[in-house]
Amino acid sequence: MIIVMSPKATQQNLEDVIKKVESNGLKVNLSKGEERTIVGVIGDKKKIANLEMIMMDGVEKTVRITEKYKLVSREFHPADSIIDVDGVPVGGKQLAIMAGPCSVESMEQLRESARAVKEAGAQFLRGGAFKPRTSPYDFQGLAEEGLKMLRKAADEFGLKVITEIVDKDDIDLIGEYTDVYQVGARNMQNFQLLKALGKAKKPVMLKRGLAATINEWLNAAEYIASGGNMNIIFCERGIRTYETFTRNTLDLSAVAAIKELSHLPIIVDPSHGTGRRELVEPMSRAAVAAGCDGLIIEVHPHPEVALSDGKQSLRPNDFRHLMGEVGKVAAVMGREL
Repeated sequence: MIIVMSPKATQQNLEDVIKKVESNGLKVNLSKGEERTIVGVIGDKKKIANLEMIMMDGVEKTVRITEKYKLVSREFHPADSIIDVDGVPVGGKQLAIMAGPCSVESMEQLRESARAVKEAGAQFLRGGAFKPRTSPYDFQGLAEEGLKMLRKAADEFGLKVITEIVDKDDIDLIGEYTDVYQVGARNMQNFQLLKALGKAKKPVMLKRGLAATINEWLNAAEYIASGGNMNIIFCERGIRTYETFTRNTLDLSAVAAIKELSHLPIIVDPSHGTGRRELVEPMSRAAVAAGCDGLIIEVHPHPEVALSDGKQSLRPNDFRHLMGEVGKVAAVMGREL
């Protein structure tokens, strides 16, 4: 349920509503807009069904929410949320650009990558230190040593860090080095991991599962939100279809859908979405035109020798050109890099 307060409601009216909700064993989530405050009510459905609020002073109306996801719903929070990553916004007018290699391989590789993406306009350095791979014989990452290199390179060039987490037991370890936890497609419904990240204090980027519906994706985000962490960023990275020309099918309709259904920002991963270097730039332009809040792109100084995802990684010059082209589309959309 959401309780919509009247524009004329006083602070005392609001406090009385909150007190009544909490006295019934329910939780409150506040969303304050320019004209109205919305009180989200969370908890036992039977208790919510028996909660009568409309006669209270300052209450304009109550609305029952039928979807299972509540906190991430736009009904709960009508205004767009902007996630603050230590001073760098994700959402709002500025596009968030995350770029770097698929896997952390060496300090030299990271420094080259960080310098290139920073000069082109990225705010985040991406790189995997823990790599969940389809084959157990593929490169699995450098673990903590990779995290240390990632942090060092990012700090040297004034970038934020985003890196993948695959195990809930690694939250504290990875949290020492990263600014954003990335939950990969294979872990979108790893509910124990999502619950644990709900108690974390840093933002979480939640990638869409390999064949997940929009509804399943939203409910996965709700696991994080219900734990108290509302700093969630959706990431569309393509879904598995019958098509074999591309690695996945990049579903840009998901951008519009998430914008309609949720207040949280969404970025797009055209690298995994296509799996083909030559398609990354056109799909980046399309993603920005569709209304995404940013991009995450694989960039490697020497993709021909990359230990993972070389075929979809851009060279620094290609990434620089992409940023120029994306900037043109962003301007038309009223956004900026």
